[in-house]
Amino acid sequence: MIISNFFSVKIWYAIYVKSRTEKKVASELQFLGIEHYLPLIKRLKQWSDRKKWVEEPLFRSYIFVRIEEKDYYTVLHIPAVVKYVTFEKKAVPVPAQQIEAIHYFLNEKEPEIVDEKNWAKGQKVEIISGSMSGLIGTLVEFKGKRRVNIEIEAIGKSLLIQVPKNRLRVIKY
Repeated sequence: MIISNFFSVKIWYAIYVKSRTEKKVASELQFLGIEHYLPLIKRLKQWSDRKKWVEEPLFRSYIFVRIEEKDYYTVLHIPAVVKYVTFEKKAVPVPAQQIEAIHYFLNEKEPEIVDEKNWAKGQKVEIISGSMSGLIGTLVEFKGKRRVNIEIEAIGKSLLIQVPKNRLRVIKY
């Protein structure tokens, strides 16, 4: 008996899809019964005549799928799916902890007011609390008195995230 066929193991992968088709692919995955995660973030868009809050993908052109080996090609046959994120021609699994961290990050509440600290653009900072604890990034922009934007590396791309100052510490070299 072959044990690997006896147990079905679902693993998270990142797939690359055609531009602006993320929600369409997510609907198709839902229809096929394939577990997926499309992290969305609300952004205020401004046109010449109005402003509107719009939900956009956090990672443009990427969706996460949790599949068994038998569903690998089912995902690729969806018309707008381009490929799996690969390394040396093999799909790279995404640790479940990273998926959970993204999910928790998007659902966190506004922090309490914190004391002003001396911060400078370009400094290396570490997230010291919350679901993304331990991640290291570069301070890019100030967002009021309580939050900053930092740039971190994730799935081979730079990601700009907004973090409360009270959850960061400056890394000194």
